[in-house]
Amino acid sequence: ITTPTEHKYEGVRFEKGNCGVSIMRSGEAMEQGLRDCCRSIRIGKILIQSDEETQRAKVYYAKFPPDIYRRKVLLMYPILSTGNTVIEAVKVLVEHGVQPSVIILLSLFSTPHGAKSIIQEFPEITILTTELHPVAPTCFGQKY
Repeated sequence: ITTPTEHKYEGVRFEKGNCGVSIMRSGEAMEQGLRDCCRSIRIGKILIQSDEETQRAKVYYAKFPPDIYRRKVLLMYPILSTGNTVIEAVKVLVEHGVQPSVIILLSLFSTPHGAKSIIQEFPEITILTTELHPVAPTCFGQKY
């Protein structure tokens, strides 16, 4: 397709073997949209929160399809601010045998700093976002 800014985009198409992974809790708001597109897609979950003492992102829960290492992963996280949460999520996926090159981050809003942090840590990852802005909106989290 050609975007309104005259940029040509090849797009993506459905392939068998995709799966979704939502970063709880905000990523779960994106699950229904993914299910609307791909009814029978498998969805895993990761719960990552900041440690109260160190303020570092810490993984509390992770549940994936058993064959996730053979799938393309659509990682859902709507508001990308610093990138720390996504970086931790990708590390967990890599520990489960997923190659960063098959991870597509689906984000509604992203800061340039967050996107840059992720790309510096995992240059093979693909990031799809609707908007890059220096300030991440808080309205999504408040609404959903």
